[in-house]
Amino acid sequence: MARVLVDKDMCTGHARCNAVSPEVFPLDDDGFVAVTDEVVDDDAAQDAEAGAFACPERAIRVIGK
Repeated sequence: MARVLVDKDMCTGHARCNAVSPEVFPLDDDGFVAVTDEVVDDDAAQDAEAGAFACPERAIRVIGK
């Protein structure tokens, strides 16, 4: 299990996380990541890390795994 944390104040809506991992990082109606604090299983942890790496603002952290 891994925990995905998104700092919504740092998110600027590039949506690169969603482009890489749409299952882990859905977008809200305004095009910003809808996740703020979520636990993902081991199968999704790698996708979460890829989405976090794609974020140019470094607004996403993946903890654990």
